[in-house]
Amino acid sequence: QQQQQQQQEEEGDEQMVNYQTLEVLIEHGIAANDIQKLNDAGFHTVESIAHATTRKLADVKGISEAKVNKLKVVAKALVPMEFKTAFDALEDRKHLVTLTTGSVELDKLLEGGVETGSITEIFGEFRTGKTQLCHTLCVTCQMPITDGGAEGKAIYIDTEGSFRPKRLEQIAERFGLDPTVALENVAYARAHNSEHQMELLKTAAAIMSQDRYSLLVVDSATALFRTDYTGRGELSERQMQMAQFLRQLTRLAEEFGVAVLITNQVTADPGGMSFAKDSTKPIGGNIMAHACTTRLRLRKGRGENRICTVVDSPMLPEGDAQFAISNSGVCDSTE
Repeated sequence: QQQQQQQQEEEGDEQMVNYQTLEVLIEHGIAANDIQKLNDAGFHTVESIAHATTRKLADVKGISEAKVNKLKVVAKALVPMEFKTAFDALEDRKHLVTLTTGSVELDKLLEGGVETGSITEIFGEFRTGKTQLCHTLCVTCQMPITDGGAEGKAIYIDTEGSFRPKRLEQIAERFGLDPTVALENVAYARAHNSEHQMELLKTAAAIMSQDRYSLLVVDSATALFRTDYTGRGELSERQMQMAQFLRQLTRLAEEFGVAVLITNQVTADPGGMSFAKDSTKPIGGNIMAHACTTRLRLRKGRGENRICTVVDSPMLPEGDAQFAISNSGVCDSTE
């Protein structure tokens, strides 16, 4: 058993750090002031350099074309980006951590919980439990891996003003964590417009490169885009900006191995059948649909109960699960 525990701890350590900070580049002949320039431009890890296009790197002030080429060569040597076999990919996925949602049924539907390293989108009308699920995960992500957590901190970007630290205290007490410590481990920012929302992701990348984080929440990823760009004339610009935002989220999920959880609003679908049970559809169209790995729809059930449906996922079968909302976050349904 001791050996097993040791193995789990080793696996835990493996899970802890899966990115390299830019300081590594100093050994490869990159000047410290160049690293500072890259940091200021929002590049904090070797992975972010390897994943960026040459054009993006050339846009960084004070980085010449020769330096960009050198950076690319060094980053390519440090970050594996070649083909690997499906068997190796399967082995990699075995170490994937999932975060418990606080409801047994919901975890069963998601085969363990919310997946780290990818984007999970939850959409539904108001009062379907989207924000409650975000709050619950902010606490569960701090728990030990054996208890369904990921032993990491959380970042919460709030666009609708619905973040409630008091609720986090109640959830922490329910899971047996010290409320003060749990709140200390959640970094919170209120985004005031869509540009600010994009800037906050840059800051989030800087914060994540300093410490172990396991969750990034954007509670409502679309609300500000919806109001900053209005009418059909600005639709393509809105979709373009939103695509950039989602691309950054994907980058953070892959770079730092965090679970990215975003909520999305819905709109009435006039083209849908009015007699259909649910004639709403999520905002953001195909751009949103393609960017998210897993899409979950929430709808109201009886009383405090809510129903979660898997709408799109490369792995999970489509299905429903019931959960309930209480003062201490998401829990099992009463029926």
